[in-house]
Amino acid sequence: MTKSPHPDLDEAFIARQHDRLVTLRRQLTASADAAAVEGGQVQEAAGDEPMDGGDDGDRLEQLANEEALLARGEQRVADIDRALQKIRDHTYGLSDGNGKPIARAHLEAVPEALFTTEELRAQEKHP
Repeated sequence: MTKSPHPDLDEAFIARQHDRLVTLRRQLTASADAAAVEGGQVQEAAGDEPMDGGDDGDRLEQLANEEALLARGEQRVADIDRALQKIRDHTYGLSDGNGKPIARAHLEAVPEALFTTEELRAQEKHP
């Protein structure tokens, strides 16, 4: 394995991160698949039941929440795929935004991190 251009990441850390990313991707994909099946069953079961306005509102809110979770999960899978690509390219741990090293602690907490914490804060202030 080629040495990382990130000054605080060694080969063993990157190998552990790779394994974590692969496992996390597998878990997220399995959860999304299970949620899709469950969502279909809930809709199917409720299809013939009479509902009042409150039931419709609750169901719509539940669907909106599920869609938001699904979208977040899809984004995480895309970020994981990008992080795995960066491992293959020997650029893991360097920001996609400014090319600066992402703090090791941030990578330990969020192995699919693609930006420094400073960049993320700036993005939150100016969405």
